[in-house]
Amino acid sequence: MLKKVKRLFVIKTRFEAYLIIYALALGAMTRGANYTQQFPGFGGYLLMAATAGAVFLGGAKILDAIRYEQEKRKEDALNGEQS
Repeated sequence: MLKKVKRLFVIKTRFEAYLIIYALALGAMTRGANYTQQFPGFGGYLLMAATAGAVFLGGAKILDAIRYEQEKRKEDALNGEQS
């Protein structure tokens, strides 16, 4: 039962990753919009750009990690067949 619950917190496909990145982007842009209201002018827009940049970096890392895990799984499957 614990393995089923654990599975909910593991991103296995690119589609799941895109959903997570989309949710992160929505939150970041909401926070960025609040920054532009709290800090009018250049400072607010700079903070908004920082929140967007954080999503870009995090999303790229998530997608790279998924690609790496899928390649590793394929290698392990091929090595298992050869043994």
